[in-house]
Amino acid sequence: MVLLCFAAFCAAMFLLWTKNGQDKTLEIGIFAGSNWNVANANSYEIIDQVISRFEKNHPGVKVHYYSGIRKDDYSEWLSRQLLEGKMPDVFMVLSDDFNRLVSVGALKDLNPLIAADSTFDQTKYYKTTISAGQSSGRQYALPYETVPNLMFVNKTLLNSEGIEVPSVNWTWDDLYGIASKVTKDKNGDGSTDQYGVYNYDWTEAAYSNGVELFNRDGTEAFLTDPRVIEAVKFIKQLKLLNGGYQVTQDDFDSGHVAFMPLSYAAYRTYKTYPYRVKKYSQFQWDCITFPAGKSGGNVSEVDTLLMGINSRTGKEKLAWEFLKQMCYDESVQMDLFRYSQGASVLKDVTLSGEAAGILQQDMEKNEKFIDNELLSSVLEKGVSTPQFRKYNAALTQAENTVNRAIDNNDDIDSSMRLLELQVNQYLKQ
Repeated sequence: MVLLCFAAFCAAMFLLWTKNGQDKTLEIGIFAGSNWNVANANSYEIIDQVISRFEKNHPGVKVHYYSGIRKDDYSEWLSRQLLEGKMPDVFMVLSDDFNRLVSVGALKDLNPLIAADSTFDQTKYYKTTISAGQSSGRQYALPYETVPNLMFVNKTLLNSEGIEVPSVNWTWDDLYGIASKVTKDKNGDGSTDQYGVYNYDWTEAAYSNGVELFNRDGTEAFLTDPRVIEAVKFIKQLKLLNGGYQVTQDDFDSGHVAFMPLSYAAYRTYKTYPYRVKKYSQFQWDCITFPAGKSGGNVSEVDTLLMGINSRTGKEKLAWEFLKQMCYDESVQMDLFRYSQGASVLKDVTLSGEAAGILQQDMEKNEKFIDNELLSSVLEKGVSTPQFRKYNAALTQAENTVNRAIDNNDDIDSSMRLLELQVNQYLKQ
């Protein structure tokens, strides 16, 4: 009888212990590899270190994730978890999924948690990164890792033409002038085989001309704004230099193109050993800012990987603490420079001397990595894409129509007027 009573007492204490949150499993949703579509052999390094530290600081708590989920399969996996009622407590949010997850109520509104946490300061984030997790004035996710776009420049090609690499304050006029000069028949066979620009599009030009394409709520497109039309006409001018030829990635990879937009993650990957010997090794290159339009600045788009909390989690406090450790802890954010290819979303980390040293350690002695202050400036001044539900579909419609108008030599002004009417009609449906 004594033993039976003791066993019952132990069982009751165990249930009470569990009920009070001392023995819990926190489910985490992550994917393997890089969010930026470049090689990454250390994709689990950061998360494993965070979990080890978190479990040590929270006795009785276990953190679990499923390994081996590829980025290409992650959205489908997350959707399946949502349908089956098995959503992780904390999970990574791809930029293409954010609007959908907000619209179906899968992401917890973080505003109350932020307001109640005196240790949390949103101003430590770059405004482009923190705004990526906002919708209709509410914060639904925190930024974890970020990557801006830069302009790749083929230094060897420019040097062969007697042209200096542009400064960080260069303009559309500078780009067009250089592209005009380098676009030529280099081998004398009667066909143009050297070009100015590859894969630079009108949306990137619009951002650097001081305008965004939609309002933040997704109720209106600004496609007839004179600055947008000016950007489209500028891209058309650049393409006309090629005489109807569609410049390809192979043209660029073989060293026959001066400029191409490139993500900071690709820059980090192909600028350091061992990947620098596998690509772009036959010519010298570097990255600079995007050229400024007449009404804008040296601004480019910033892509941010987010993390959020399941709106139905029963472990809100633990989930918030784990989310903060991933997205707000400076030591974790510093590890992004060690084990990933992106940049920290925290200003103090990206600007630190420690980060600069990590970035420089895999470089050749005669090479210098992009300056931290320049990187920070690009992140601070950059453009984060709007986070409304119909954004991806509306942008795709606009891109297809504008590119077709450029290729068919249609009247740009009338094409943009018709396009704006069509897109605004779609947005209001």
